[in-house]
Amino acid sequence: MGEKKIGEVTHFYTDISVGIISLSGQLELGNLVKFKGSTTDFEQTVDSIQIEHEDVERAGAGDEVGVKVDNKVRESDEVYLIE
Repeated sequence: MGEKKIGEVTHFYTDISVGIISLSGQLELGNLVKFKGSTTDFEQTVDSIQIEHEDVERAGAGDEVGVKVDNKVRESDEVYLIE
């Protein structure tokens, strides 16, 4: 399995456990992703993606998306697609 960087976390909403990701690649529902940073290191399946509070099934480079996360993420954490 390989990892490909597809974005970076720009914000985290603690109360709703949502990370905002600036995408540099493609992200789809059902993808397995890894969040990696100085104190962050976990994998999860993407089951919720939103753009401007609207549910979407996929997003691409240049999009800013909100993703429900299983653990806390931090600004500048990198997001990798696990292939």
